[in-house]
Amino acid sequence: MENTHQDGKELSADKDKKVLRDVVDWHHLHLYQKSDVLYQLTFIFCQRFLPKYGDRTVDQMVQAARSGKQNIVEGSEDGMTSTEMEIKLLNVARSSFQELREDYQDYLNSRNLRQWDFHHCRYNGMLAYCREHNLFADYKPYAMRWTAEEFCNVALTLCHITDKMMCSYLKWLEKNFGQKGGIKERMYAARTGYRQQQDELLSKYKQENEALKRKCSAYEHEIQCLKAELAKLSNAACDTSTTSTTSITSATSDTSSSSSPSSR
Repeated sequence: MENTHQDGKELSADKDKKVLRDVVDWHHLHLYQKSDVLYQLTFIFCQRFLPKYGDRTVDQMVQAARSGKQNIVEGSEDGMTSTEMEIKLLNVARSSFQELREDYQDYLNSRNLRQWDFHHCRYNGMLAYCREHNLFADYKPYAMRWTAEEFCNVALTLCHITDKMMCSYLKWLEKNFGQKGGIKERMYAARTGYRQQQDELLSKYKQENEALKRKCSAYEHEIQCLKAELAKLSNAACDTSTTSTTSITSATSDTSSSSSPSSR
């Protein structure tokens, strides 16, 4: 049980000293999902409401929507090694969505269409729908039916919500960076952690070696004592054997003398 607890502590320590940072799967980020919705809707908007040729706004809007989405992907992937790069790319994504938002606002203003606010009867319903739905499949059935005003207001609402999400995510990344540092700090921590483990292992082996030496010395002393005791027993046995032999010889001599004819 103690070994299991110790192994768990070592695994936890190794995890804390990883060089590559664990990153969130960008597929599951709501801000990415909404950015994908914005890209798909912008593509349809440009096809439906802007000239197919001769208007640079089409390319600019589609490119801005695509840049926002792709920079989220690239930033999340680069975040495995560099939080700094992830933050920079997410800020690029924010800038792209700001540009896209400005294009939708310009479209409304230039055509005297209304930008909805909380006074509009459909504003709260639209806001709730955009907050709760993150996938393009939720918007696709309406994309070919909305008017230009409806389309722009939905896109603007998604831009605002996505931007707010990205700001919150960036704050979390900044806090995480302040607590755990970047790639250099993690590499240093991993290297020093490894060296510390090696030093601890070496110290452990030295202690075990000293303990074994003490045991060997004690065993050698015990062996010497046993040898000395064995020598004493052997000498005592020899003395006993010599005494017995002398007594037997003396007794034999006495018997021979008493039985000789001359003594009679």
